[in-house]
Amino acid sequence: MSTVTTMRHHPVAIVGAGLGGLTLARVLSAHGVEAAVFDLDASPAARTQGGMLDIHEDTGQRALRAAGLHEEFRALVLPGGEAVRVLDRDAVVRHAEADDGTGGRPEVDRGALRDLLLGSLRGGTVRWGAKVTGARALGGGRHEVALADGTAFTTDLLVGADGAWSRIRPLLSAARPAYTGVSFVEADLPEADARHPVSAEVVGGGLLFALGPGRGFLAHREPDGSLHVYAALRVAEDWVDGVDFTDVEAAKAYVLEHFTGWDKSLRALIADAPGPLTPRLIHALPVGHRWERVPGVTLLGDAAHLMSPFAGEGANLAMLDGAELGRALVAHPGERETALAAYEEGLFPRSAAAADASAANGTALFAEDAPQAVVDLFTAHP
Repeated sequence: MSTVTTMRHHPVAIVGAGLGGLTLARVLSAHGVEAAVFDLDASPAARTQGGMLDIHEDTGQRALRAAGLHEEFRALVLPGGEAVRVLDRDAVVRHAEADDGTGGRPEVDRGALRDLLLGSLRGGTVRWGAKVTGARALGGGRHEVALADGTAFTTDLLVGADGAWSRIRPLLSAARPAYTGVSFVEADLPEADARHPVSAEVVGGGLLFALGPGRGFLAHREPDGSLHVYAALRVAEDWVDGVDFTDVEAAKAYVLEHFTGWDKSLRALIADAPGPLTPRLIHALPVGHRWERVPGVTLLGDAAHLMSPFAGEGANLAMLDGAELGRALVAHPGERETALAAYEEGLFPRSAAAADASAANGTALFAEDAPQAVVDLFTAHP
């Protein structure tokens, strides 16, 4: 006797439970439309979510208002987090701005913001441990999505919110992220005021840029009193293969070779880090990445417009993408393709402008006259 297995069907399926995918799910849910979200992590706590985010008034905060979560978001803001210091390699302050509480880019912890979005959804909305391995069109705008556990599901609307190496993007575009020429090495300095007072002083209460030609330190203060540090370098893509990053002391020496002659207080941001150093290669999709309308599928966030982090727009745009896609779907009930076309009409120019700014800022950060180009950026846009 044969057994017939019925494949699960979801009218709306979102691949990726990052900030953009969750914002979309929240906006839809608030209007009575339930979506299924699939994420490869085993649980919400499977990995740390990264450092601080500055949430912009016209993008990320706009999205949170659309999601009905702006007031709850304000409670997560780090007081003083919008302060900025720009230093040169001798630790001379070239530009400084205080956080007077009136700015439009407050700092919040990425993990806390994700928890806020998760907590706003009905239990079971996110399917954890659901790693997507591929997807294929079935015709009529429907798609079948395969999971690593051997199961699959079908959907009428498939949204790729699954980041830089999206498994959904190939349905729409052959583009792949390319190395930007910049690599980060991340480190943390816990209990900075007590254990690392020199580093705490040089970073200040918010964000630090300490820059020279082709390299620099970017750092910010976390709500728990730690400092999150990035050593940034213009290096070849295979530079990270030159040392075993599990050997902390060897990795520190390898990174600090690029900062010979820099002020001791800046070198200490890496030299005094007690834990592991994590290398991260910075990739980006082509500026202006877009695709022709394909029935029943679209992208948001890094899956649609991965860019370097130098305009602080990645998370903000992902949330705005999610909110705008949700609003378009709600505004055109039963007219999926009209909604997707309207969403993409706004998505493409918005993301192209941000990606262009990110690339330009990356050039300025590590220019031959660094940090002067960055000082000029701040003074031109007070």
